[in-house]
Amino acid sequence: QVQLVESGGGLVQAGDSLRLSCAASGRTFRSYSMGWFRQAPGKEREVVAAINYSGISTYYADSAKGRFTISRDNAKNTVYLQMNSLKPEDTAIYYCAATRVSGVVYAGEKYAYWGQGTQVTVSS
Repeated sequence: QVQLVESGGGLVQAGDSLRLSCAASGRTFRSYSMGWFRQAPGKEREVVAAINYSGISTYYADSAKGRFTISRDNAKNTVYLQMNSLKPEDTAIYYCAATRVSGVVYAGEKYAYWGQGTQVTVSS
């Protein structure tokens, strides 16, 4: 098992940046593939970015490419989502997730462990 706690969300203006953090418990963090998902009011949950166990391989949704960067620091048991050039349409609750499935996993149903989420609100 792994426990996940997100932080770093907040209210920002369009064009600003935020860095989300996901702190994971346990000594097995290195074996998990990780992902960031988001859900806006009235919309389905969608993948934002994903990263494999070592951090060498990543995936980004089209909406995130060129603006967001996912990374991980296994020594700190933490995965990050750097979000630049934020837009109002980025407003959502952002969730961190973990799976033992190997590789870069971007399908939400493959993830067994989820954090509580952190709210990101972008105003124009």
